[in-house]
Amino acid sequence: MAIKCETFSFEVQAQDGTARAGRIETAHGSIETPIFMPVGTQGTVKSLTPEDLRDEIEAQIILGNTYHLYLRPGLDVIKKHGGLHQFMNWNHPILTDSGGYQVFSLKDLRKIKEEGVLFQDHIGGAKHLFTPEKVIEIQETLGSDIMMAFDECPELPCTEDYMQKSMARTTRWAKRCLEARTRPDCALFGIIQGGTSEKLRKLHADELCKLPFDGFAIGGLSVGEAKDKMYETVEFTTPMMPDDKPKYLMGVGKPDDLIECIARGVDMFDCVLPSRNARNGQCFTHSGVVNIRNAEYAEDMAPIDPDCDCYTCKNYTRSYIRHLYKAKEILSARLCTLHNLHYFLTLVGQAREAIIEGRFEQFRLDYYAAKED
Repeated sequence: MAIKCETFSFEVQAQDGTARAGRIETAHGSIETPIFMPVGTQGTVKSLTPEDLRDEIEAQIILGNTYHLYLRPGLDVIKKHGGLHQFMNWNHPILTDSGGYQVFSLKDLRKIKEEGVLFQDHIGGAKHLFTPEKVIEIQETLGSDIMMAFDECPELPCTEDYMQKSMARTTRWAKRCLEARTRPDCALFGIIQGGTSEKLRKLHADELCKLPFDGFAIGGLSVGEAKDKMYETVEFTTPMMPDDKPKYLMGVGKPDDLIECIARGVDMFDCVLPSRNARNGQCFTHSGVVNIRNAEYAEDMAPIDPDCDCYTCKNYTRSYIRHLYKAKEILSARLCTLHNLHYFLTLVGQAREAIIEGRFEQFRLDYYAAKED
């Protein structure tokens, strides 16, 4: 008999059209949805401290990477600290991915078998075998509040025949993940695959959503498909997912994507984009993207975003931040990351408020109007 999570719950508090506002309860606190999760691949959101995440950005949950943390520092080190929360001094919820995407991205360095995936790591080339059971063991050692089932993430495009075989394998692995659970304080989400085919998504959702997962994710998108195809896939997939459980869109996260996919019923998002692009000098604002490295900002005395109240915008000019970037000072990455993640978390917070007040569609229209001004 598969163990159930005793510390996890979800309720929908308001709905406006298809957009939803809800609350997730976990062993390490509450999460108000819709929510964006900053990505802390190596046990850190690059350039920021946990205090920054908590106090400046007000992040409610962050994401850790099973594959990377397994390889370095390794489970023995994290176990010695008592888990990932204590290791990185973050006493709030953590979601960990299964490592599947990273393993399958290795391409020539991995071999898929029914047992699992045999792969060579990107650090020293050592061989490892990730099975559904091993992936759950790793995530339970990390102490994840939300674990992800081990899935195969097929490359797009692929044949319908291969996709169906891959989906069937993912379902078999999902059942093994459920059976492998031992901790009642770690929730487990299943991942729906099927590419951009409505028929295949329905086939996989019908199989997977019968299983006793605590939530469900849409996987296999934002891997090169056209934007309208992604939105279309989200639109026909979210109604296939149980309404009484969180709906998570994996790896998607431009601001427009958040707005459009919240409108289509998504509750949870993650993406490296706001932090990665910040390190390259790209900042997201209410009026569009600001590339702070551009010469036009050399003497610009305005903040990155005049409509933003983040630490960066309250204290520094575009001119100063551009100087830091051109001088290759690490403070540039820190200030831009603080701004971008604050913008993303504020955006989903405003969307939540609009849903609760029954004015989400007007909020959506105002969001696009501000970018056109």
